[in-house]
Amino acid sequence: MSDLLQPLPRWIDVGVIPVLNVSMAMIVSSILLLVVGIEPVEAVTIMLHGAFGYDEGIGYTLYYATNFVFTGLAVAIAFHAGLFNIGGEGQAYIGGLGVGLAMLLLDSSMPAFLLLPIALIMAALFGGAWALIPAYLQAYRGSHIVITTIMFNFIASAIMVYLMVNVLIMPGQQSPQTREFAESAQLPFMHEVFAWFGVNISQSPLNLSIVWAVICCIGLWLFIWRSRWGYETRAVGFNEKAAVYGGINPKRVVLISMCISGALAGFVGFNEISGVHHRLILNFTAGYGFTGIAVSLMGRNHPVGIVLASLLFGMLYQGGAELAFEVPTVTREMVVAIQGFVILFSGALAYMSTPFLTRLYNRWK
Repeated sequence: MSDLLQPLPRWIDVGVIPVLNVSMAMIVSSILLLVVGIEPVEAVTIMLHGAFGYDEGIGYTLYYATNFVFTGLAVAIAFHAGLFNIGGEGQAYIGGLGVGLAMLLLDSSMPAFLLLPIALIMAALFGGAWALIPAYLQAYRGSHIVITTIMFNFIASAIMVYLMVNVLIMPGQQSPQTREFAESAQLPFMHEVFAWFGVNISQSPLNLSIVWAVICCIGLWLFIWRSRWGYETRAVGFNEKAAVYGGINPKRVVLISMCISGALAGFVGFNEISGVHHRLILNFTAGYGFTGIAVSLMGRNHPVGIVLASLLFGMLYQGGAELAFEVPTVTREMVVAIQGFVILFSGALAYMSTPFLTRLYNRWK
């Protein structure tokens, strides 16, 4: 009988299931909070206020969401090609390295209108190049993209540690970080941009890279659903043998889609290095590449869904920090656990409820 069941309509798949997954994560998180003696409704109220209740909190939420948009889009483009790129962390790391090297080399000799586009291009080139190697190994050597991208995360981390400790560290500085970039190499913060127009908002790490994130969302939508290359990408992802029969070269699709994926992840480095820290430091990726997997899965690999999922995770990051600050009994580890529950139910268990909903839909339709 199960073979006769009709699949769920699109509105349930992209609307009901993600909401149900988040609800289950919140139920489990509420049980955790109750165990330690915290009222779940009060905790949620604090998190929502911390994320959206004042302009500084909104700035931090959007700042986190910007990084999640980049890594979510990176996972999505690879997924449409039938690839599971979990190397966004390493690609973001190397993308930031490209930004840092370019700014350290050129910030004293170029104006901002040249430096900032160069930083953007370097983030894309370094991130894309780092993703190209696993793509080549997948396409021409049969290596599995999941294994190679995991390995390249660790390789990227090791490279960054070596360079920061032995090569790029600022002379006389004990902490592994470079000198600060010149002001011309620093991406303006949004509170500075608003001040240009006479509007005062609180300071936050949110910067102009959020505009680029919006452009990337529109660009990816046009690429996937309104271009011949996007059609080829989706064809390979749906059925590689049928795509070959239709004259599509899967190897080329793998290379192109992974390069775009790596470039998108590399923009995290543009946001963090040129937009926030204004110097090259260690561990600036902060797990954004891994969280981007859950963001993409929750958003069903569509830019609109990815934006909504990014806002949710941005709220969890900023609201969780507010919760840990306001309630002494809530430790940082508990906040990470709540975030982990959302990632678990939205990522690994994203389709756990699908069989039940399918039977329920077919019974009542």
